[in-house]
Amino acid sequence: MENIRQAVERAKQRIPEPERHIPAVSSPSFGTLQSQEIEVIELDPTYLQSQRIVTFDGKDPRSRPFDILRTEVLRSMDLKGWKTLAVTSPTPSCGKTLTAVNLALSMARQPERQVCLIDLDLRKPQIGTYLGLNSRDGALGVIEERLALGSAIIRAQVGRSRLEVLPTALSLNSSDLIGSTATKTLLQDVIEFAQSRIAIVDLPPLLGAHDVISILPHVDCVLFVAAVGTSKVSEIEECNKYLRATDVVRFVLNKAPESRRAYAYY
Repeated sequence: MENIRQAVERAKQRIPEPERHIPAVSSPSFGTLQSQEIEVIELDPTYLQSQRIVTFDGKDPRSRPFDILRTEVLRSMDLKGWKTLAVTSPTPSCGKTLTAVNLALSMARQPERQVCLIDLDLRKPQIGTYLGLNSRDGALGVIEERLALGSAIIRAQVGRSRLEVLPTALSLNSSDLIGSTATKTLLQDVIEFAQSRIAIVDLPPLLGAHDVISILPHVDCVLFVAAVGTSKVSEIEECNKYLRATDVVRFVLNKAPESRRAYAYY
């Protein structure tokens, strides 16, 4: 449990769950990929804020904890040459997906970074809902070899953030699919596809099924998300048994009481 315990001091941000879904609208394309025009989805800032997605606006003070997390995570990943960051939690309702989305948009504000946000929580996919994207097969279609990766990835932008998104549809066969060779190939291809250099992968809760356990060997590192009032110490200890062979890059503790201490800048 040592690598989780060492990271718990960094946990400060409170992150709730999403509420509703509205579709995004299309905007003119930017850039080219393999000499083809790329359609870009312009995300709705008002809708994103209603879902507590705030990091597309670097001036928003609510983005600061995620920007700090971004800096720490990227520093660790760059030092090790890591490209895939998995995000998971012990159980549902810990805020893992909201953390993954806000972290991805924060990274995507940096012009030298290319980010691909992937939803591999086939039991309860939420990334499309958080971003206001129309539901589509996405990652599930690629894993089942019904879709090419290039046609499944969505290019999205809002404010200064530009990123690639690979949402997914619900699957009743998630355990078999997540542990398949096709999923491993998908993760490898995403890193090489277009200009994506960092892949943030939203996974199911670790204790809900064995989906996460089967995919952990194929990611570089894990961001572990727990929540005050939701996560039990015994659950975190049990998760640590499964994470011993995996690098836990940071620990995020959500729903923690807000600090009243003010920090002045000189």
